[in-house]
Amino acid sequence: MAQLTEKQYYQLRSKNAKDKAFKTPAALIEACNAYFEWCLDNPLIEEKVFQHQGRAVTADVKITRPFTLEGLCNYIDLSTQGFKEYESEEAFSPVVARIRQIIETQQFEGVAAGLFNANIIARKLGLTEKKDTGEGLVKSFFDFLKETSANYDH
Repeated sequence: MAQLTEKQYYQLRSKNAKDKAFKTPAALIEACNAYFEWCLDNPLIEEKVFQHQGRAVTADVKITRPFTLEGLCNYIDLSTQGFKEYESEEAFSPVVARIRQIIETQQFEGVAAGLFNANIIARKLGLTEKKDTGEGLVKSFFDFLKETSANYDH
C-alpha cells in the first residue's frame, strides 16, 4: 500500500478484510499498539500564521493526535460495537479495560498539559461541571484545569 496522508487515515488497516476478528487478547493488543504508534508518528498538522519581520508567514505546526476509541476502531477495522463485545468475553475483558485506560489517560494528560481542548475531552471522558448541591459549591473539572494551568507558561 502506498504511503497514506493523514486525511486518508480511514483507509488504514491493521488486518485485511478477510480476517477482522481477533482470536487472542495478544492479537488485539498488538493491533491497538500499532494504532497508538501510528497516532504518535502522525500528529495533526495545523497551518498557523505568524508575523516575522513585519510580514505574515505561515508554518505547519504539529499537534499531538489524541487517542480515541473511534479512531482505534477505524484503524483496526472493527466497529465500536464490535470492540464493546470483546468486553463481555472473559479472556478479553482485562485487555479491553487496559486499552480504554490508555486512551482515557492520554486524553486527560493531554488536556492537563494544554495540548487538547478541555471541553471536548471532558465530554468524551464523561466529566461534567459540578453544581451547587446545597452543601457548597464543588470545584469543577474546568476550574481545576484553569488553576493548574495558570502556573505554566504556554
